[in-house]
Amino acid sequence: MPKYSMILLWSEVDGAYIVSVPELPGCMADGETPEKAVENAQIIIQEWIETALEDGEEIPEPHLYSSTSV
Repeated sequence: MPKYSMILLWSEVDGAYIVSVPELPGCMADGETPEKAVENAQIIIQEWIETALEDGEEIPEPHLYSSTSV
């Protein structure tokens, strides 16, 4: 599975960690722990890609970052 960037935040309102995947519009997941939120996000990424392929949509390439480019 491609490695997409993830943003992990704590939501006081939801009482959960929220992960968003900026390269995949609308792709978000949550979890009780940071690890569970990332695990759930990996599942949602795969489902997002599968749905996009079924709908004939283009799949965005992951942005690649390295410690030398920051």
